[in-house]
Amino acid sequence: MCLTQPALSMIHEIDPLSDPRWSEFVDRHPSGSVFHTAPWLELLSATYAYKPAVLTTTGPHGDLLNGIVFCRVQSRLTGNRLVSLPFSDHCEPLVDNPDDLQRLSGGLAALAKLEKCRYVELRPLSPLKNTQPGFQGGASFYLHRLDLRLGAKEIFRRLHRDCIQRKIRRAQKEHLEVKGGRDAELLRDFYLMVVRTRRRQGLPPQPKAWFRNILHCMRDSAVILVAYKDAAPIGGILTLQRGKVLYYKYGASQSEFHSMGAMPYLLWTAIESGIDRGLEQLDMGRSERENVGLVAFKERWGAERSELTYWRSPAAAVSPVSNGAWGRMARRVCGHIPEKCLAIIGGHSYRHVG
Repeated sequence: MCLTQPALSMIHEIDPLSDPRWSEFVDRHPSGSVFHTAPWLELLSATYAYKPAVLTTTGPHGDLLNGIVFCRVQSRLTGNRLVSLPFSDHCEPLVDNPDDLQRLSGGLAALAKLEKCRYVELRPLSPLKNTQPGFQGGASFYLHRLDLRLGAKEIFRRLHRDCIQRKIRRAQKEHLEVKGGRDAELLRDFYLMVVRTRRRQGLPPQPKAWFRNILHCMRDSAVILVAYKDAAPIGGILTLQRGKVLYYKYGASQSEFHSMGAMPYLLWTAIESGIDRGLEQLDMGRSERENVGLVAFKERWGAERSELTYWRSPAAAVSPVSNGAWGRMARRVCGHIPEKCLAIIGGHSYRHVG
């Protein structure tokens, strides 16, 4: 549909889940990522009832030339906002010139005002330039990516000798068994570790339905790898794949078995498998800048670090779920709640924090 406000003149909104042009456009655009795809948008809709949409300057009958995909996050607890995209590490506006970027970002800000949203947030890979006035950089993270074209031998040579290489060899000596797939047993074992890991971090876990829907919506592009010691699950990761890119999305473990090196071994297993399939890059996801342990872990793999800044309009808007009050309260409470109760809290709270 064509939107009628002045800032939205000649800007059209389409439904990326029903309009086949969106998937075709994402497939041919060089900046298209797994987070732009219809299956990922279906996942957000199925789990949290978010409403995905795309703003574009292309009319209803032409081939798409550009687009910014976003979700309407509606919550009585935290307010309504437009986010591109919730629970996605990054989501580059798919535009090829500054004028279209300015028109579409300005249109998105106008739409947020029209719908009485608290703010609109963009999560681009690269800093925004020439956007509609009113956008300003907000939350800032690190993004790590590893070049798989180097090959397994060279990548292994570059790994931190003590923290990564030694732990991979320790896992091999422990004869850890790695199982990979998408079945219910692997999901059960992985989610048990997700709950325990998040509890150690003082945070509620994502709802189990989120991971179940990842496997359903993303299909063969989503894989769970779980490491077992004497039939007991001690570590697990969930990866996604699109094109030549492998995405390390989630990891969880049993803390008492950390010395066995399960997590480095699982990631190395995923890397070797990706190289064998001809993949060219590992996207290791975002890290909070102050999480020095996670940042150090990723850099010990030889991954390249870049800045990842989220942009918001109005610039003065404050996220109701920032690492301020919400984060401090969660960490005080969640570390002492029984696991079953914590999972229930996660099941009810995440749709409000996207």
